[in-house]
Amino acid sequence: MTVDGTELETEAAAGQEITLEDAQIERALEAILMVADEPMSLVTLATAVGAPVKRVRAAIDTLVADYDGETDAGGRPGLRRGFELREVGGGWRVYVRSEFDAVVSGYVLQQNPTRLSQAALETLAVIAYKQPISRGAIASIRAVNVDSVVRTLLGRGLITELFTDSETGAINYGTTDLLLTQLGINSIEELPKISPLLADGADGFDDVR
Repeated sequence: MTVDGTELETEAAAGQEITLEDAQIERALEAILMVADEPMSLVTLATAVGAPVKRVRAAIDTLVADYDGETDAGGRPGLRRGFELREVGGGWRVYVRSEFDAVVSGYVLQQNPTRLSQAALETLAVIAYKQPISRGAIASIRAVNVDSVVRTLLGRGLITELFTDSETGAINYGTTDLLLTQLGINSIEELPKISPLLADGADGFDDVR
């Protein structure tokens, strides 16, 4: 792996700590935040780049200013980006800037649809019946990692982020009006009861909230 032209030791894959130079920290944080599925706390980010929390906090402020067009990494006037670095639920994550929500939503919905995988359908069913529900709770019910499937459903516009738990920082998901349209129903309460079809009865699974 290379950051700012400097090769990082491959021993990191074996659990050894990587310590970055100050000039690399902003770029390393940017790389991590671009692939993060959940808000990242300062402590988590500091651990990832091997830097003090105070230094990471300063680097985050630099990135926020850069993305907002106040300054670039070199302190010069920059270009306001179409995305922003936002603090949510005690952590940091990259989001589309609100003024471009309609553009991005339109782009996603115009893409040629493809059939959802069985894993995506199962995950969508869990969210539909148990919403609002966090990614961890979905994974617990399905007993598999659901990160990529949740990203797919978000990208299709079938689910959305409802809120972030103030205590755990976990994002809770729910279904969208697009799903209702595609299912031909007016509300989520019209979903059929499925507990009679499950071998163990799955008590409470039909309690749509």
